[in-house]
Order: sequence, then C-alpha cells, then structure tokens
Amino acid sequence: MTGRVGTAGRRLQRGRATSEIAHGIGANEANLTVHVPISFQQRGGRKTLVGPDGATAIPARTPHPGEHSAIIRALARAFRWRMLIETGVYATVRDVAKMEKINPSYVSRVLRLTLLAPEIIEAIADPSACSGASPALDRLMEPFPAEWHRQDCIMAR
Repeated sequence: MTGRVGTAGRRLQRGRATSEIAHGIGANEANLTVHVPISFQQRGGRKTLVGPDGATAIPARTPHPGEHSAIIRALARAFRWRMLIETGVYATVRDVAKMEKINPSYVSRVLRLTLLAPEIIEAIADPSACSGASPALDRLMEPFPAEWHRQDCIMAR
C-alpha cells in the first residue's frame, strides 16, 4: 500500500491561528482540520500568543541586552585566543591580531579577561544567579588586579 503524506501548514486569519493537516491515503483522501483558539496580541511592545482564557500561552522570553552579549563574545574570544596561543597555533599577541585583523592592544585587553575570577565569569555568564549587576564591558577592559581575592572591586564599580 502506498501512502501519500500530506502537508502541514498554518494560516493566520483575523488574528486567530489555525492549523490544517491534510493526510491522504490511496484514493480515499481525508482532511483533518484542527482549530486552536489562540490569538496574537501586543503585550509590552512584543507579540505574544494568548489563549482563550486571556492567559499568555507562551511566556515571553526576556532578551539579553546587547551589552551582556558583547561581554559574552569578548570572554569567548579571550579564552579562544588563549587556547590558540597555548597550543602554539599563534606565537604572540601580534600574530593573533594580524590573523584577526584587529589592533594588538585590543587583543591584549581582551586576553586579560582570562584572568578574571571564576565567580565573576559565572556572574557574567548567568546574571540571574548573581545578586548584583554584572559589570559592563568597558569596566572589564580597564586594568584590574590579577589576584582573584582582590577582584571584588570589579563587581562593586
């Protein structure tokens, strides 16, 4: 017996979402329509799915601010560059800067982030787990003490 798998699609009709699943087997074709009573509404400047009882069907995610993602990118670069230098792929900071086509002083400042205390890196990676605010990238790019026990000034600034 040969079967034909139908297509699944969604249509938006007057703010209501419907889902249609068409499934045909052999000569007997049957259509099954599933109606899901939800609507799209603006809440807090964002579109959300709202169920029939007025409750939000899918809770909105809180996006990370751009500054936080810049810190994460800088940390990722720092640890990647350190690994490349330690494994011998690049011999110096100048080699890294040349291959990345960026300023050597920037590479040096970013590499300094690998000296941060593990608690500070965890606070940056998961700001919800930390009671205080995560430091801004421009503060992290300034000189800081290499000793972990003296780095609490970074979080306090």
